[in-house]
Amino acid sequence: MPSIDIVTEIPGPRSRAVIERKEKVVADALGLHAPTVIDRGSGAAFTDIDGNTLLDFSGGLGCHIVGYSHPKVVEAVRSAAERFSHTDFSVIPYESYVELAERLIRATGGGDKRVFFANSGAEAVENAIKIARSFTGRPAVLAFEGGFHGRTYMAMSLTSRHQPYKKGFGPFAPEVYRMPYPYPYRHPRPEDAGREALAAIERAFTTVVDPSTVAAAIVEPVLGEGGFVVPTPDFLPGLEELCRKHGILFIADEVQTGFGRTGRFLASEHFGLEPDLVTLSKSIASGYPLSAVLGRAEVMNAPGDSEIGGTYVGNPVACAAGNAVLQVIEEEGLIERAERIGKEIRSRWEHVAEDVPEVGEIRGLGAMVGVEFVKDRESKEPNKQLASDIVTGTTARGVVSVSCGVYKNVVRHLVPLVITDQQLAEGLDVMTETARAAARGGVNTAGSPESEGA
Repeated sequence: MPSIDIVTEIPGPRSRAVIERKEKVVADALGLHAPTVIDRGSGAAFTDIDGNTLLDFSGGLGCHIVGYSHPKVVEAVRSAAERFSHTDFSVIPYESYVELAERLIRATGGGDKRVFFANSGAEAVENAIKIARSFTGRPAVLAFEGGFHGRTYMAMSLTSRHQPYKKGFGPFAPEVYRMPYPYPYRHPRPEDAGREALAAIERAFTTVVDPSTVAAAIVEPVLGEGGFVVPTPDFLPGLEELCRKHGILFIADEVQTGFGRTGRFLASEHFGLEPDLVTLSKSIASGYPLSAVLGRAEVMNAPGDSEIGGTYVGNPVACAAGNAVLQVIEEEGLIERAERIGKEIRSRWEHVAEDVPEVGEIRGLGAMVGVEFVKDRESKEPNKQLASDIVTGTTARGVVSVSCGVYKNVVRHLVPLVITDQQLAEGLDVMTETARAAARGGVNTAGSPESEGA
C-alpha cells in the first residue's frame, strides 16, 4: 500500500491559512522550504494538517536517522520528562548524561576519551575550537572551501559560502584561514585533486599562516551543505599527517555525517582517521536539541573548571532521546542498512543518467548520496534551476527533498534509515520521474509533472 496520499493541492487550505499567519508574525528570514504544515509523523512519513501524507527525504534536515517519533525515543522522552525536565548538569547531575557519554565513546571505538554536550551543531563547533585553543595555546584555525559549520559567530566564520550564511554579518572572527578541499568532479584530473589540495596547504604554511600558530584544522569528512562531495582517498589521511607534523589538532565535523548515515558510525572511519576531536549533532537525539564534542581525554580536559558549559547543555530529556537513538541504531542494524539504502539510491539515479544528460555526477558514501545537475556534461556548468525544479516538483507529488552545493545544484538524500523498502522505492519513483520531467521542461509552476507518469 502506498505511503504517499495527496488529497489536496500542496499547500492545502489549512496549511495556507497557517502560512498566512506565519507571514505576519515570523521573521522573513525564516522562509519555508516545503509549503505544508505538519500535523504528525512516523518513520519516514508525515501527515500535514490538510490530511496529505508525504515522505520526508530531508529527514528533518538530517536529524531523523531513526525517523519521526520512533516509539522507543517517544517512550524515553516521556519517561524522562515525567521524572524531571531540566537541571543544569554542572549543578545537579543526572545519569542519562553519563550514560550517553559512555555509549558514544563505545560507538566510536572506546579508549580514553571524554565528552561534552551542548545544544546544537554550531555550539559543538564553537566549543571544539575553544577546547583546541585551550589545549594548544594557539589562536589560528584552518577551515576549508565548501565547509559548513553553523551560523553562530565562530561557526559562521568557519563556514565557507557567504550567501546566504555570511552576507552582511561581518566582520568575522580573526585567525581563520581558508584552505582548499578537493572536489574531484570539478577537477580536470580528479585523481590529482587531493594531492594538489595538500600541496596548497603546505605552501600556505609558508605564504599564509605560520603552522606553529595553528590550533586546529576543522573539516567535514564529506561536505554536507557544500554538495555531498567525497574527497579523494589520499586527502584526509594526508591532512591528518600534516596536522600531526605541526602539532595541529584534527577536528572532524561529523554533525551531518555521523550516526551511521555513511555506512559507518563516523564517516572518518572510511578514511582510517583518528581525530583529536569530533563534533556531533543532528541525528544524535532525533531532533531534540543536543550536540556533542568527543575527543582524546587530555585534549578535552584542557579547559579549567566551568570554562565550558551552559544552562541547557546536555538537557536530560534530550540525553534520554540520545540514548534511545543509539539503542535503535544498534538493535535495528541501521548502520548496515545505510549501505543497502545507498546502493538503491545510486542505482536508481544511474538509470536516470542514461537518458538525462543533465545528471553530472552521482556520489556519496552509504545513504549519504548527492546528485549533481549540470547544463551539459562537457562544460559541467552548474544547473541550479533544474535542481530547484526537481525539489519543488517532488514536494508537490509527495516527497520532501532538499538541495545543497556551492552552486546549489545538488539534490541530496537524507532519508531516515528506518525507511521501508517500499517507501524508498515509492519516494525514488517520485524523485526520478520528476527529474526526467523537469529535464524535459515538463514541470509546471505548481511543481507537478504535466504528463501522466512523467
